[in-house]
Amino acid sequence: MFTKGYSIKDRQFWVIVLSLSLASMFTFAVFYSFQPLLPVLTDEFSISVSSASTTMSLTTLSLIIGLIILGFLSDRNGRVLFIKLSILLSIIPIIFIPFTDSFLVITILRFIQGFTLAGVPAAALAYIGEEIDPKSSNMATAIYISSNPLGGMIGRVISGYFSEINWQYAFYVLMILGVLVFLFVFFALPKSNNFIPGNRSFKEDLKGFSYHLTNPVLLLMFGLGIVLQITYTGIWTYLPFHLTSPPFGLPLDTISLIYFVYGFGILGAPIASWLSNRFTLENVRTVAILFLIFGVLLTITPSLTLVLIGMCILCFGFFTAHSLTAASVSQKATHLKGSASSLYLVSYYIGVASGSTLIGPIWELWNWNGIVTITTVLPIIYLLFMLLMTKKVATK
Repeated sequence: MFTKGYSIKDRQFWVIVLSLSLASMFTFAVFYSFQPLLPVLTDEFSISVSSASTTMSLTTLSLIIGLIILGFLSDRNGRVLFIKLSILLSIIPIIFIPFTDSFLVITILRFIQGFTLAGVPAAALAYIGEEIDPKSSNMATAIYISSNPLGGMIGRVISGYFSEINWQYAFYVLMILGVLVFLFVFFALPKSNNFIPGNRSFKEDLKGFSYHLTNPVLLLMFGLGIVLQITYTGIWTYLPFHLTSPPFGLPLDTISLIYFVYGFGILGAPIASWLSNRFTLENVRTVAILFLIFGVLLTITPSLTLVLIGMCILCFGFFTAHSLTAASVSQKATHLKGSASSLYLVSYYIGVASGSTLIGPIWELWNWNGIVTITTVLPIIYLLFMLLMTKKVATK
């Protein structure tokens, strides 16, 4: 039976927002925890950079699979169950990772973990849409999305800090964090009041996906999600290798402090919303992409100060562009908006996997100059292509 959603004035509104934000924070902390450890893994297991990066790319692949399957199941069996199970089951691989001396076992555990992590992003936004009053849902969504970069920052800082001591300790900390978050969410997150089980078949859901893949405007947005993440993930994945090399020669625990620039990413989503209400969404997104490119270019300098400034600009530009691209998908999808958003998330994480592993050979051949070149040229070419195609679509 449908009931009025919680508004910003209700206590339960803030309980929901806090619960989902903590769940998302933990999800992204665990997901990105291996990124600063790649140099450690290459040394400890005597593997290539590309092999070490599979701890990110394989996790991303299984997360994509999980988004599709768990999104389908949550539409039929409820949101709260999958959010709680996601947190609990994601803790299990963390328990075993510190005790294995096999890189293969670590990658298998990470693959399993990627699937279990998908439960939160697969169900959280739908839960907000069902249980929060429409007038307050934008605020709830903005806070929830802001917890994503916060989680990514926390996971990277924790693992980066312990990388110079004993990298396994990072997972003990994440395990404790996960248990605390699970207990809070388990007891605090309200049951669904407005959930209505879906009655579409999986085949009908796939038809919905295929419909969106024939929409040229949505295809441009999905492609942009891939390109943005290739640039962003590529820079962050290979930055530790760059900064541990001359002329910087920084230890990994010092490099982990750089992840605090994610604070600029946390500001990106609300500022993007504010700016898009005063200017056109497309123009603000274009400027944000240019910020992203400029930030990347600054990292090619031998000055650590300019590299840090570049990373701040990069974070702000990326999260601003990402939030506006996600908003565009929701606006441009005429119906089946949920499946359109799922496809954008899939494209987003394809970009994560590509930025983690596929550009690994570029690092091995041309080092940081190669990474900066590909992550600068790719968004420039795609931005020009997108502007050209948008005009063509508009004239039809």
